Parts: sequence; C-alpha cells; structure tokens
Amino acid sequence: MRPDPDRLRCPDCARDGLAWPADEDAVRCPGCGTRWPVIDGFPKLYRDADLGRVDRLMRVIYDGLPALHDPMVRIALPLLQGWPETEAHVRRGFLDRLALDGLTPRADGAPRRILEVSVGTGANLPNLYAEAPDGPIEIWGLDYSIGMLRRCARRCRRRPLDATRLLLGDAHTLPFADDTFDRVFHVGAINGFADPGRALREMMRVARPGTPVVVVDEQLDPARRHGPLRRLGFRAVTFYDPAPACPRAAVPADAIDVEETQIARFFYCLRFWSPSSPSP
Repeated sequence: MRPDPDRLRCPDCARDGLAWPADEDAVRCPGCGTRWPVIDGFPKLYRDADLGRVDRLMRVIYDGLPALHDPMVRIALPLLQGWPETEAHVRRGFLDRLALDGLTPRADGAPRRILEVSVGTGANLPNLYAEAPDGPIEIWGLDYSIGMLRRCARRCRRRPLDATRLLLGDAHTLPFADDTFDRVFHVGAINGFADPGRALREMMRVARPGTPVVVVDEQLDPARRHGPLRRLGFRAVTFYDPAPACPRAAVPADAIDVEETQIARFFYCLRFWSPSSPSP
C-alpha cells in the first residue's frame, strides 16, 4: 500500500507532512522544497552519503543477493546455533516482547500503527498480522535496501500483508513525526550502525508515550559455553562487527523498564519503554 505522505517527515528540515502528487515520481517537502525520489513505488527518504561504512557494505550485499537472505536464516540458524534454536524460536522470543495483545483501540478511532525498522524481506509480517488484535491496524516497514524491499513487496502481495506500507529510509533519521507508532521494533542490523544510540533515540522518538521498543541482534550468550565451531559460526555471521554486543548503554536516558534478554545462543533482545508522558 502507498505510504500516506501526511505521516512522513522530511529528513532535511524535520517538517511533518510531505506532498506526493499522483502524477509525480518524487515526494516533496512543502517546507524546504527538497524532492525525495520514489523508486519502484518506495519513497527514498535518505541520502546515500549519510549511510555509515558498514551500512553501505551491507546494502551492497542485500541489494545484490536478497533472494539468499531467507534461506540462509531458515537453514543456517539451527545449524550454527544448534537445535532447537530455529528461526521460529528466535522470532517467538522477540515477538512475545512486543506485547501485541496490549494494543488497545485508540480513543480517536485511528488505526494502531506498528513500525518495523529494517524490515528486510518482511519475514516478520505474517506473524504481526496474525497476532495483532482485531480492529484497524497499520504496519509500516522501513529499510535502506531496495533489493530487500522488492522481496518484501512480493511477500506483501498476499492478503492481509498487502496493507503494509513500505519505504526506503535510514534508522538514524527516521522519516516520521514524533509519537506516531504504537509499537516499534528492529531486528538484525543495529550492531553495524554507525551510531546505535542515535538509532535507539529515533525509535523512541517516533513511539507513542508508553510504547515498548524492541531491538534484536547478534550477541554470544555470555551464560553458555561455546565450542570452537560455534564461535567460528558466530564470527561468520557477524563478520562486519569485531565485538557484537547489546547496546544497552546507548538506550536513551529517559527510557523506562529497560531489560536485556538472551533469546538464543546468538541473539539478544533489548526492550525498553518510552516514557508515559512526553519529555519536557
């Protein structure tokens, strides 16, 4: 589904509400006049030069071989981590922490909105739609890789996934207004971000007051022993990061109820909540 430009924020001047005329292949900011291109129907609300070195490297991989991503996750995870830590096991570990059953209807009747930062091929979307409570729901997916978004769009052609709104963006400067989403989560890329703390602040900024923010990425379980083959496998999947670890210290200072959980041998889950009242 075409993203609603009224929900978008200009990354240049931080103006809320963009214009996307039906006869134009660009999204325009009425404030500063910047024209952001639309590629294959996806507004591109970031500049290539703003991506960090690791992000640029990973984008080359994702754009070039997007079809390999899902099979690698499905097959490699249980092989490298050990049974029963399958893809489904890892997804269950963080989906439960999104507390989707707590999504209550908005008083104004507006749909409840869920944002996945770095949506990739959209492998989490079927679970989100299946587990979201009844009532109007909007799911938004953002990624910096056009290759991954194309794969995600393919998946979204099946109902009810065809209601998903997809766009190209950078997690360091999320192109959304403050307090937009009722759930925000990210899986599998923050360890390579140039500034994980900035990305976490952005996720909390776009989350409504009292909203959980959930972040998942690689970290060797510090409470378990790992043989040479396990360590070698872990280094293979985290080649881009010399010391993969949970960025708990980078969580915004005003976040509440911060918790870090190891949900699998190779993966942590970091959850924190935006304050119930906006910061002064």
